[in-house]
Amino acid sequence: MKKYEKFKSALENSFGETAPVINVVKPVVLPHIIRDENLKDHIMQIITESGYSNSISLEENKRGLVIHIMDKILFSSGDADLTIESRQVLTKIASILDQIKNDIRVEGHTDNVPISNSSFASNWHLSVARALNTAYFLIKDRGLQPERVSIVGDSEYKPIASNDTPEGRALNRRVDIVIIKNKNLK
Repeated sequence: MKKYEKFKSALENSFGETAPVINVVKPVVLPHIIRDENLKDHIMQIITESGYSNSISLEENKRGLVIHIMDKILFSSGDADLTIESRQVLTKIASILDQIKNDIRVEGHTDNVPISNSSFASNWHLSVARALNTAYFLIKDRGLQPERVSIVGDSEYKPIASNDTPEGRALNRRVDIVIIKNKNLK
């Protein structure tokens, strides 16, 4: 909050009384330690309360708990820069990630339509950039320990839906945050 107040003061000095309004998303503080058995429930509660049920889904698999975040709330089309809305979503997710000890893997995914812009040479480049920017935000802006976080760019090669339809391609354009299973946590 101190950094925000300094930033706000600097904006007011620069812009006068017409300084832009900046919404600060406070992290969710849970009243007790999150254990493996109720982690999914806590994350689902945040997703539902925040109104992101149509854009974020959860999946448990052998790797751990996977948070699928559709690209429409994280990035503009063909871009890897986080949107303001994505920062709000990631701040809420980070408030839980910060309370657990599991390693986190951020995975970028695309559909199979070749990208055609001057910023990215391929879907590989785009998927890595999206994973990197997401992980970097979690580390630098939300304070996750960097030794817990890794990134992967999977491009179009790990779809969760068919790339034959626009709806399927939309599901494949995502960032997954994988909370790696750790059998030693109690």
